[in-house]
Amino acid sequence: MKKSFFLLLLLLIFSCATKRNFTLSYIDEYIIPDSLQFQNQTIGGISGIDVVNNDFYFVIDDSNNPRIVSAKIDIKNDRFQSVDFKKVIFLNNATNTFFKENVLDLESIFVDEKTNEIHLVSEGEINKKKPPTIFKIDANGNFIYQYQLPKTFSKIENFKHNGVFESSCKSIDNQGFWVGVEAPLVADGEEPNGSETSSPIRITYFDFQTKQATKQFAYQLERIPKPYKGNVNVTGVTALLEIERNHFLIVERAYQNNYGSYGNTIRIFEAFVDKNTTDILNIESLKKSPFTPLKKRLLFDFDTVKQFLTDGIIDNIEGISLGPKLKNGNQSLILVADDNFQLYGKQLNQLILLEIKTNK
Repeated sequence: MKKSFFLLLLLLIFSCATKRNFTLSYIDEYIIPDSLQFQNQTIGGISGIDVVNNDFYFVIDDSNNPRIVSAKIDIKNDRFQSVDFKKVIFLNNATNTFFKENVLDLESIFVDEKTNEIHLVSEGEINKKKPPTIFKIDANGNFIYQYQLPKTFSKIENFKHNGVFESSCKSIDNQGFWVGVEAPLVADGEEPNGSETSSPIRITYFDFQTKQATKQFAYQLERIPKPYKGNVNVTGVTALLEIERNHFLIVERAYQNNYGSYGNTIRIFEAFVDKNTTDILNIESLKKSPFTPLKKRLLFDFDTVKQFLTDGIIDNIEGISLGPKLKNGNQSLILVADDNFQLYGKQLNQLILLEIKTNK
């Protein structure tokens, strides 16, 4: 699909999104076999997805062996047919000091369609004073550039371990990109619990030309959805996609460990900037300063379609991407789950296909 036509299609679909003119509906699921081997590497830990020229790129969350896998996803008659893996890309420039000095806990990916340069975000390892990073590599895995973080991200002690850079996406005009943190900064708010809290996370825009962060918005997380059960009850943003200028689809994942394989609550929200939304780029603490977050509304809750999923499980969804057009001309979405390499019990290498429907 030509880029200009693709952008026009998106603008037509979402031109009145703030008036609730579209919905998301479930179509299909595909399960990649557990511990599948490809080029002597395990397919698992998929934490991000992007598509360029009909090639899909998955980022693998394995800090001991960070890597990317490309694939063809075959969809016919609006159903998954196959996922055919093509190539493993290792971060292989071992002589570069960036790779030596940083912990690469990779969580999200997007690819430049002109240069094939691959942009990645890493959570680092906050408990060991290893900072999060945003950087890019070439198509062979060689380091190119590390982006400077804005002042609000300058103090490593302000981040929460395993709650840092989790999501990213290209801007709709391809002039920059967005990065979201998973959990509130220490200076910004409390982690969500079972009650209403002020739990804002930051979504930051980086300009390709200046290579600087130029705007930033707050997004309020939902409270923990189920009764507390066990010692892990957390929620955060795991994926985002800009569908129009300053207008997003945002995936919130809540996880509660003593519900076993049914511990994930996955919801997709629409969020957008309006005239009252505060640019918080230069606000160091949201606890101490007034602000207006992104407007949001719930679009889709996977609890409503569990009967269609393998064993009734919606797993650890961490990636979202545009998919191909469907037979009826509507745009599709593809979401992917991180199975954590089965370290915490049974999980699924799960792909989900959704349809964007416009209301008439």
